[in-house]
Amino acid sequence: MKTVLGGIAAAVVWSLGAAQGAAAAEAKYPTRPVRMIVPFAPGGPTDVIARVVAQKLSEAFHEQVVVDNRAGAGGNIGMGLAANSPADGYTIIMVSSSYVVNPGLYAQVPYDPFKSFIPVSNVAASPNVFTVHPSIPAKTMQELAKLAAEGKKLNVGTPGVGTTPDLSAELFKMTAKIDLVRVPFAGAGPAVTAVIGNQVNVGCTALPPTTPHIQGGRLRALAVTGAKRTPTLPDVPTMAESGYKGQEADTLQGLLVPAGTPRPIVMRLHEEIRKMMQQKDVQERVAGLGFDVVASTPEQFAAQVKVEVDKWGKVIKAAGIKAD
Repeated sequence: MKTVLGGIAAAVVWSLGAAQGAAAAEAKYPTRPVRMIVPFAPGGPTDVIARVVAQKLSEAFHEQVVVDNRAGAGGNIGMGLAANSPADGYTIIMVSSSYVVNPGLYAQVPYDPFKSFIPVSNVAASPNVFTVHPSIPAKTMQELAKLAAEGKKLNVGTPGVGTTPDLSAELFKMTAKIDLVRVPFAGAGPAVTAVIGNQVNVGCTALPPTTPHIQGGRLRALAVTGAKRTPTLPDVPTMAESGYKGQEADTLQGLLVPAGTPRPIVMRLHEEIRKMMQQKDVQERVAGLGFDVVASTPEQFAAQVKVEVDKWGKVIKAAGIKAD
């Protein structure tokens, strides 16, 4: 009996010691460089935001946070890689809205949006904006819908099949019950250029690449898809203000970690995000890129993921949209 009791006691002591050791390791996190996967090529908005975050995390951690670009398949390659990485806090990933769109867009994705990751924070977001060539007489979304209803043939340029601007255009089309032909381009740059050149008469693109052309008078902005007006274009109404509710669509920039990552590490990452997003230089940098600071909590971000996966999945199914 003493031997059994002694064995139990030893096991308890070992378990407590192991738990204390794990807690100590988490408390010291990180003790070596951290890899931040970006599932897109360098230079895009997600990459730029990721590098701002990586720099500030490196300063706070006194350990290097290294950006690792793994582009391909609409972000699926990088997201699949991150999903299968150790859940120890030393692999983190910055994602865009493709994270919530791809499960509905592709027949298969290498991750489960609800089970493969723990959301840390939606760091920053940028609404999409509907624009028209100045030759189009519409000055509001209602006037645009009226033109289409009266038989005006309208086409809308978007950055690509299944992007949130592309889906925003489809959602508006379905809500307004109008004939609006989507013309997906290979990126926001070509889409914006096509509207400026009047090759397509309407555009729906992310805010950052479009704003200079709106401010320069080459495009007319009709509405933004954010829940509130953006400081970048304060005179441009939201879709809800324009008479079309339920059209909210931001291009998110969110930080995730593999499922199973210890809660103290998740909260340490979130706290550093919260603090850096309060810094003036970071706010100015993010605003200069056309994004609004969000810095949501893990719980808020998880709720957002659930809503958006369901929302965009329904739009994709109803419109019969498929990935190229």
